[in-house]
Amino acid sequence: MTVSPATEPARPGGQAPGNQTGDWNRRVWRLAGPIILANLTTPLLGAVDTAVVGHLPDPSFIGGVAVGSVIFSFIFWGFGFLRMGTTGFTAQAHGAGDTAELRACLLRPLGLALGFGLLVILLQSPVRSIALWAMDASAEVEGHTAVYFDVRVWSAPAALVNYVVLGWLLGVQRAQAALVLQLLLNGTNILLDLVFVIGLDWGVAGVAWATFLAESVAALAGLAFILGALKLRPVRTDWIRLRDPARLAALLRVNFDIFLRTLCLVLAFAVFTSDGAGFGDVILAGNAILLQFQSIVAYGLDGFAHAAEILAGSALGARNRATFRRAVVVCTLWGLAGALVATLVLLAVGPLLIALFTSLPEVRASAETYLWWVIASPLISVWSFLLDGIFIGATRTAAMRNAMLASLAVFLLADWLLLGPLGNHGLWLSFMIFMAARAVTLAVCYPALEATLAPQGDAGAGAGGRRSG
Repeated sequence: MTVSPATEPARPGGQAPGNQTGDWNRRVWRLAGPIILANLTTPLLGAVDTAVVGHLPDPSFIGGVAVGSVIFSFIFWGFGFLRMGTTGFTAQAHGAGDTAELRACLLRPLGLALGFGLLVILLQSPVRSIALWAMDASAEVEGHTAVYFDVRVWSAPAALVNYVVLGWLLGVQRAQAALVLQLLLNGTNILLDLVFVIGLDWGVAGVAWATFLAESVAALAGLAFILGALKLRPVRTDWIRLRDPARLAALLRVNFDIFLRTLCLVLAFAVFTSDGAGFGDVILAGNAILLQFQSIVAYGLDGFAHAAEILAGSALGARNRATFRRAVVVCTLWGLAGALVATLVLLAVGPLLIALFTSLPEVRASAETYLWWVIASPLISVWSFLLDGIFIGATRTAAMRNAMLASLAVFLLADWLLLGPLGNHGLWLSFMIFMAARAVTLAVCYPALEATLAPQGDAGAGAGGRRSG
């Protein structure tokens, strides 16, 4: 099976095949549909992780997995540039029809992924100590978190390789292949969760072992698929291009910007979890369940954000303003429709979903008290998801970095002002303010992004136009 640089015949100027509304809707859904299904397996995995320990006899088990997951989110999401940067550069090379650069867009970040993964393993002892200190959870929760950390940390190289593999597949618009690999990763993880935790009674350690083995299986399968497919292509690797200083500098600059942006995002989630832990194990566990709902919504809506990322990046690589603008409009409309559906579903069955996560009555009551914040979240959050996708596809990462720094400052100020008088409601209100600030700060930058595509690009600047990045 070969990896084609385009999923459809090229048009002059990188124009999409057909510009009618029906054609664009189909094109968006060909990308968004598989991505949504693939993305939803990730929070489903988190939901299973929470559910299998949620029926153990103490809320500290849920808290241990929740805090451990936040720690690895902080670590791995910090390297999220390996996925996002890979997709942005690959989509632009795909739009420009540059097959040699497509190969280089895979190999450069793969080297970074393996190096960073090994570094995480080497630094695991100080990282664990600092993370447990920062979370400031109860002694019981810290004990479970330490067990989780000591196993899962060994999955770092595989987890980061999976970021690159997924990013590259999305960049070449092979959403179906990305879906298969995500189903393999998360399906294996869920199956092993059930075997290790429920079948073998390994507790929190079973959740960590399941993740470690699933990440490893998926990384090996993804590399075998992509590298096998690339060997069948007639274009050989251009090692001079691979080591080109200007391209390497652009990769590092973009990745560093995304690293800072993602670090701010994960820091906000870490502050949220840490502040929740300060209210006790019951509220911490209830918040953990509600964050699973937030995660499911985010991953689902990210399907449209990823579609915007891929289509906008490809249009920018082809220097085509009309296609770029059309991609943004159609993906936004479908994203808003998805957000409305998510809100209505949570409104209708939210308490029933909470009951699936835990049998502990005090945790259920806590989660139901704060459920309204998550019901409102999709319509608040969707704007930031869509704008993130557009800016990642365009590799306009400096704007993303600056917008996230400003949004984090707004969140920390709101948290400081609202946590005391409003308690956990103040924490959730601060989180909603953070999601809104992310959208506002990027929306301010959007007109300048679109203006970089000159009107003459609409007439077909072609693949030879100036490359962004």
